[in-house]
Amino acid sequence: MAQIQEAYNELAKYVPAEDARYILPNATETKLVVTYNARSLYHFFQLRCCRRAQWEIRRLADLMLEEVRKVAPNIFEKAGPSCATQGICFEGKMSCGRAAQIKSRS
Repeated sequence: MAQIQEAYNELAKYVPAEDARYILPNATETKLVVTYNARSLYHFFQLRCCRRAQWEIRRLADLMLEEVRKVAPNIFEKAGPSCATQGICFEGKMSCGRAAQIKSRS
């Protein structure tokens, strides 16, 4: 465990801590089953499709959005991160700048 901790400490200098944790023993694959209503799912996409979301949850959210658009295209046509759907970013100083880019193209 000491070697793993040392490796984690070294890796965390170069990558985000949530990614460095993958070398720790508890970072095993987890399978989840979730249920959402349409409103909650829409909100999930608004938050987790954001470029500021952790890469793994963002990838999952993007894949989920692809799938729900196949099943209910009219409902989820405009689902996604708030910068793309509303032209608003709620990240404040941590914004990636995408909302401003979208507004400047309008």
